[in-house]
Amino acid sequence: MNLFDYQDKEYKQFHQKIVPNIDSDTIIGIRCPVLKKLAKEVESKETFMDLLPHNYYEENMIHAYILNSINSYETCIQSLNQFLPYVDNWAVCDAIRPSIFSKHKEELLIEIKKWITSNHEYTIRFGIEMLMKFYLDESFDSNQHEMILNIQYDTYYVNMMKAWYFCEALIKQWDSTIFVLENNLLDTFTHNKTIQKCIDSCRIDTKNKAYLKTLRKKDKDVK
Repeated sequence: MNLFDYQDKEYKQFHQKIVPNIDSDTIIGIRCPVLKKLAKEVESKETFMDLLPHNYYEENMIHAYILNSINSYETCIQSLNQFLPYVDNWAVCDAIRPSIFSKHKEELLIEIKKWITSNHEYTIRFGIEMLMKFYLDESFDSNQHEMILNIQYDTYYVNMMKAWYFCEALIKQWDSTIFVLENNLLDTFTHNKTIQKCIDSCRIDTKNKAYLKTLRKKDKDVK
């Protein structure tokens, strides 16, 4: 498989701007629908996933899509933990969403607790996202907010995911979440990003949006 056969140079230029923290020479420029198709066509998926680190961003995306299709929970976790240390940007991180996880929430929570205490930025981000995706509905426990609040890893992509998590939590579990903002439990950046995401959402009513606006903090405010 020669990935350069699928290159879209205009898309490469666009994508360099939205994933600015990786070397542009590692971006070929292949659109996601094509990458998903290529992931299905990889002849030996196990061999491909063992070839770490990959040289190109698109190879990492293909790896993510292959992970999503694994139908054995144990195999998926093993392959995922092998891959996560090599994830170096938000786009690949957020592309990893194994469908098998929905059937193994009890076991998955154990892994999430490990991921969010990692010293690797995108492993932490991934852990937060999995908590957001699988545990804000019928599996919700208000104690899980403490798991996020206890994360001390202060980087842009971790904090943005924390803001996304608390926005989704406010949408789905308002009464159990609003205390986080009312008691200034987040740093100013994450606090205000959470509010902005809520205001931009069509899933929060006008009354609650108005209240959230009153909770905004000035940059000089401290946690």
